Amino acid sequence: MPALVGACCALAGVAAQAACPPSAIGSLERSRSSSDQRSGADRGLLWRIEKDGRTSWLYGTIHLGRAPWLRPGPTVQRALGQSDALALEIDVRDPAAMKPLTQPADPALVARLLSGERAQRLARQNEIACVTPGANAALQPILQVTALTGLAGRADGLYPDFGIDEMLAVWARNANKPVFALENPAAQLEMLTGGSEEEEAAQIDSALDELESGQLRTQLKELADAWARGDLARLSRFPEWCDCMRTPAEQRLMKRLLDDRNPILAAGITRMHEGGQRVFAAVGALHMIGAQGLPTLLAAQGFTVSEVLPGERGTLPATAEEPEAEAAAAPPVRSARA
Repeated sequence: MPALVGACCALAGVAAQAACPPSAIGSLERSRSSSDQRSGADRGLLWRIEKDGRTSWLYGTIHLGRAPWLRPGPTVQRALGQSDALALEIDVRDPAAMKPLTQPADPALVARLLSGERAQRLARQNEIACVTPGANAALQPILQVTALTGLAGRADGLYPDFGIDEMLAVWARNANKPVFALENPAAQLEMLTGGSEEEEAAQIDSALDELESGQLRTQLKELADAWARGDLARLSRFPEWCDCMRTPAEQRLMKRLLDDRNPILAAGITRMHEGGQRVFAAVGALHMIGAQGLPTLLAAQGFTVSEVLPGERGTLPATAEEPEAEAAAAPPVRSARA
């Protein structure tokens, strides 16, 4: 289920209670003195992609983060400074675009999919996650569950509020760079549900299983740690260790969320680059792996693709047009985003 976290990050509504995991703001306050946060450190996966005499960038992200990760490292800052625009999977700060994820679901659909034992299981997980009762009750059923997946990592210091994509969006806007979406939330929602109630029910049950067993928390921590190390080899073996592709329904979901979306993402990046923009494309790190990964697809479309992180850490030259590093200051934190 880690691949679902991107869809949930704009939906988490968390109540502050004594028995709950620390809030994002509390986590940020505790890390204020961290030299890592002050200086920034290079993390993640970065490729230089070149075509037609222009250089763009492909950055593998995660949709959760820790407070010390709020400031980009020097190599990422320089690549951002040498770009004309930021491209994300979706822009969660665009209310019009996000409407399909936040508008009320059909009550009859909610009643059919979230009743009986399944409704009791969901209520229990909401209670454990300290979600205000009823806060997400109007959402599409699959989104009520995926909203919880983004909260499972808080005990390990991982928060949707500190998602790398969100940090980059704030950085770009502070630097007066436009932010573009490569996809739309309506298409992402259809990928989650598979276009059928039967498929949506199967995904709900699978997510609840992973939440109840603690498996999801383990997956998120392992994924975040591998990302922070820039461990492409470990990320490339994700299907082997995630224990998240056991059933046909889980396998279909992963195909929809990764392989089926990658050509769309690659086409959007190519379109922006060929339109004359030097684009910094920030997409979930799991979209970078395998024969259908974005580096491979972009190479097939004529780009020269070169690894920068972790291989060339800290080696990008500065340019006269590069903005001051202060533009990458930590973004404001909100306890709930919608």
